[in-house]
Amino acid sequence: MMKTAFLFSGQGAQYVGMGKELQEQYVCAKEMFQRADNALGFSLSDICFKQEIKLNQTEFTQPAILTMSMATLACLNEKGIKADYVAGLSLGEYSAYTASGVFQFEDAVKLVQKRGRFMTEAVPEGKGSMYAIIGMEREQIENICKEYSKFGFVTPANYNAPGQIVIAGETDITSKAAAAAKEKGAKIVSKLNVSGPFHTALLKSASEKLSKELQQLHLHDMNIPVITNVTGQEVENNEDIIPLLIKQVMSPVKWEETILTLSSKGVDTFIEVGPGKTLSGFVKRTVKGATILNVENQKTLEKTIEKLLG
Repeated sequence: MMKTAFLFSGQGAQYVGMGKELQEQYVCAKEMFQRADNALGFSLSDICFKQEIKLNQTEFTQPAILTMSMATLACLNEKGIKADYVAGLSLGEYSAYTASGVFQFEDAVKLVQKRGRFMTEAVPEGKGSMYAIIGMEREQIENICKEYSKFGFVTPANYNAPGQIVIAGETDITSKAAAAAKEKGAKIVSKLNVSGPFHTALLKSASEKLSKELQQLHLHDMNIPVITNVTGQEVENNEDIIPLLIKQVMSPVKWEETILTLSSKGVDTFIEVGPGKTLSGFVKRTVKGATILNVENQKTLEKTIEKLLG
């Protein structure tokens, strides 16, 4: 029997205009943007649709992506498309927990705005960076990071897919490690559109601040099982969620393992929910023969409905 997983976008997937078409055509999507605006006390909708500079500031990026993802999810649910499992890359894990029913939407959108602020405060913009390294073995990249760690901080941060790993750390040393990877045979080395070295020990202070916010939240039971990218495994019970999220902000993202776990549970249909198609590409590199779809606008929504519902 076919099983479906919803995958939620992480930071870096944002673009001006995301969600605009859906909220113009679907009341359920429009309501999500209105709820975010009301919860935050400013027009997040306006930032998503018109304000590129603000949209790329982590404090606004994170609630923007979560809101756009939840608006998209509302459209899928309204059409009767449901998930057997949910997972999200980095920030997307908060969307996954919200989709699962653990967080109320308003609590989640306020929480990730604070998360974004804490991450920016931990490492001010320009002091850290991230690079995607494509076409190189995991061990080679780990060795390059180890070598350059003698001169500063750099480490693997995202294990996204076979042959696709992200490194992160202090700006100068990370750019040197990325250049070394290119020299040693990496096919592509690309600087990511993020404002800091996420998922590294440099985010320890953000983790500590986030811990205080998380402890104050009321968590509801999971309606849909969540696969966490901290371990790449299913979250067994609610008591594990807050410790995992405290750890998540400064731990490597085990996304390849997350996808393999979903596949091992019988998932053969992966739907990327939210801006971009990055996660779809990772699934394609990791699992052969799966049905891979993404939903971010009217066209992709219609394509998904046609594929799954005929």
